[in-house]
Amino acid sequence: MRQNQIWDTEAARSYDTPGTGMFAPETLDPVLDRLAELADGGRVLEFAIGTGRVAVPLVRRGVPVTGIELSQPMIDRLRTKADATTIPVVVGDMATTRAPGTFQLVCLVYNTISNLLTQAEQVACFRNAARHLAPGGRFVIELWVPELRKLPPGQQAVVWQSETGYIGLDTYDVLRQRVVSHHFRFDGDGTSQVFRSPHRYIWPAELDLMAELAGFELESRHADWRGGGFTADSRSHVSVYRLPHG
Repeated sequence: MRQNQIWDTEAARSYDTPGTGMFAPETLDPVLDRLAELADGGRVLEFAIGTGRVAVPLVRRGVPVTGIELSQPMIDRLRTKADATTIPVVVGDMATTRAPGTFQLVCLVYNTISNLLTQAEQVACFRNAARHLAPGGRFVIELWVPELRKLPPGQQAVVWQSETGYIGLDTYDVLRQRVVSHHFRFDGDGTSQVFRSPHRYIWPAELDLMAELAGFELESRHADWRGGGFTADSRSHVSVYRLPHG
């Protein structure tokens, strides 16, 4: 299934959880603080802007944001929160689509670079970010660390979250560096729903090489948006890449 078919109207609707989950202030505020700091008064381009989880509150802080988004239903939901003058969005994929103007920061949050399913597309995404940036501009990526250490021999699936009404598990194809995320939700009346999305996982070292191919240098890597230290046990990272000043 293609990405623009996965992120349909129902996915866009269920993605928004105001005040909870990814939208909870304790989760979102550190993201906004760090992005505003990295933008340093300049314009921001968000790849895969989605429904505006990050962009809408960032604009409210006075940071100008433009987006690129493949899913029209996601854009339609964003438009219920901000018009095209407030947050311009170009329809297209983050590996090749060009937005007008030059930016100080390009951001790609919440594991979304893994939606590109080949290494070539992921490298192209870095090069696309570089094309949009002014000299000295930054590209920040939030990405999970593949949890292959949890896979015993012969096992292909890892349960990464289990709580009342929800189970999340990933199935791995280690030969192709692919993973499918499965989200199972159970209602009190006995009904259930499942949402699946395919990804290509990337090790931090491989991500750094992609950045180098596009002309970036690694500026910093932390375990979270608050600046926690990145270690061998970190489950995710926030990596900031920077172009030379010219």
